[in-house]
Formats: sequence, structure tokens, C-alpha cells
Amino acid sequence: MPAHHVDARIRRSRSALETALRELVAERDLAQLSVSDITKRAGVTRSTFYEHYSDVHELAAAACTSMFDGLVAATPAAGRDLPRDGRSRDNPLPTLFAHVAEHAALYRAVLGRDGSARVINHLLQRIAIAVHVSRGPAEAVPPTHADDPTAIPHDPAAAFVAGALLGTVLDWLHHGCPGTPEQMGAAVWPQLLAGTEAATTTIT
Repeated sequence: MPAHHVDARIRRSRSALETALRELVAERDLAQLSVSDITKRAGVTRSTFYEHYSDVHELAAAACTSMFDGLVAATPAAGRDLPRDGRSRDNPLPTLFAHVAEHAALYRAVLGRDGSARVINHLLQRIAIAVHVSRGPAEAVPPTHADDPTAIPHDPAAAFVAGALLGTVLDWLHHGCPGTPEQMGAAVWPQLLAGTEAATTTIT
């Protein structure tokens, strides 16, 4: 069979499984989902599932990748958003919280109490890489956050920002997303700036 037909079949199978996962987590908790539930909804066999994913948690990480990319895109470029003239730049956090609110049901399913630690770590790593890249020279053409994590050097300040952002998002979801994205952004932004500036100063 030609390679392009194989590739198309793989894409169709993965798309069907990921779509099924997204639909099912809107109905019940991730911890309650089985491989059989997902394959039945997707219309594929169990053997097809295991050709692509080792378990439900790995599928959850893959199914949420596009949403993760949206969250990462909304992540503030910490190194460039620090105040250098006594004033902070435009606050990007309302965009981040608006994104989370838009997809709150699925984020709660995969990041909540009964969610997946593997998925949380996956998201944390992607945010940390994105922040690291953003802290590089403004004139550089950065790689994407999806590049090989092993190629990214140790960056404690980026890890700090990623942990602070994700921790705030998790807490907001846990409490039912109280307040508007604008209110959350206004409350968190000064803390993030102060903490990032301190971390950067200490390391450099």
C-alpha cells in the first residue's frame, strides 16, 4: 500500500479516537473512561487503539494538544513582558483565562482531581518550553514549543513561570472559574511580573 494511503489511514484513526475522547470527557470523568468506551464511540477496534496509544492517558494528552497549543499561545512571553522602564507592557493574561473558560469542561476533565498527572506534566512542560523560547533574543527566530524538550537547556525562571501559571489555572478551574478573565488577569499579572523579575535577577 502506498505510504500516503497509510499516512491518511493513521490520521483518520487518530482523529476518530481523539474526537471520541473529547466527546466522552464532556459526559463523564476521564478516570471513568475505558479503552472499550473510546473505541466504541470512535468506531475502531481495540487493536487499532493500541497501534497508536498505550492507554487512555496517552490519548488524552494527544487529544488535548490543540487546546494546549491555544493555551501556550496565550502564555505571556515572560522575558519580554517584564517592565524595563518602570511600567509593565500590555497584560496578556485575560486572553489566557478566556481560553481556559471557553474550554473549561474539558480542562476540568483532564486537569482536575480525577484527571491525569501525565497530561498535567505534558502541559507544564510545553508551557515551560514556550516561556524559555520567549525569553531568548527578540530578533531570533525561535523554535516552537513542540520541539524536542531535551534540546532546551535548564531554565529555572521559565519553569517558575510555567508552574505559577498552570497552578493558577488549576486553582481557578477547581473553584468554578470565579470572576471574569479580565479580573483574573488583573489580579495575577502584577504577581507574575514581580516573581519573574525576582527569579531572573537571582539566576543572572
